[in-house]
Amino acid sequence: MTEVSSNKTFGGFIRKYKATAESLGGLSTQWNVFVPSGAGPFPVLYYLAGLTCNEDTGAWKGTFLPVAAAEGISLVFPDTSPRGANIEGEEESWDFGTGAGFYLDATAEKWSKHYRMFTFITEELPNLLRTLSLPLDLTRQSIFGHSMGGHGALTLYLKKRNQYRSASAFAPVSHPTKAPWGKKAFSNYLQGGIEEGETYDATCLLQQVKADGNISILVDYGDGDQFYKDGQLLPEALVDASKKAGFTQNNVNIRMQEGYDHSYYFISTFAEEHIRFHAKHLKA
Repeated sequence: MTEVSSNKTFGGFIRKYKATAESLGGLSTQWNVFVPSGAGPFPVLYYLAGLTCNEDTGAWKGTFLPVAAAEGISLVFPDTSPRGANIEGEEESWDFGTGAGFYLDATAEKWSKHYRMFTFITEELPNLLRTLSLPLDLTRQSIFGHSMGGHGALTLYLKKRNQYRSASAFAPVSHPTKAPWGKKAFSNYLQGGIEEGETYDATCLLQQVKADGNISILVDYGDGDQFYKDGQLLPEALVDASKKAGFTQNNVNIRMQEGYDHSYYFISTFAEEHIRFHAKHLKA
């Protein structure tokens, strides 16, 4: 593992690391870690970025750092996909392949060696963090994300409820088995196609969870979002699934924000609320 860079910010520092990832077929991957000032150890909040983005996008544009510093929370920003696998078709479109790993473990033979972001985020990355001399408390983890990364945050949380204390999302792909982006991803990455994709669909997963009071989810989306208008996000399906499962807004709070779009202007508007939402659970 290599430390690529280190910058002081908001009294703490943000460092970029590079390592070979076994779960990504031996490819190199990078991630950023923000650690606030103080002795720690600090709880860890992962941010998963969206299509075409990388480990720098959320750190640079999300305005998460000052609130995390004030709350005493470490932030981890992984990449959105493996890079450099040199698979045919990997670079042909912006919404599939490089920069579009969809936070799943591919089962189709062509993609299954390298496209295993689910295992990387949930297993290998925490283990890599444990090897660093950083004051992190990995017994307290939560996760959030944007768009494809919002899909990732919700599905990782719902599939690994014992690992993460809370999840939140900005404009997530909420029902990918019914959305063009998700259908494209699942049809190619998964041997079982869209049917197998139900195991990576937040709406389908939420329907399977008993309303036992242990779910903590916050979602924001804007009705001015073109991707919402195009049927890529489908938050109403997540609302319906939550109601059918018997959850209240105390457990699953999905908020439509009038006039907001898909951009980081939208994210930065509600960034503080999301960090403080996670702080309640991480510091409980």
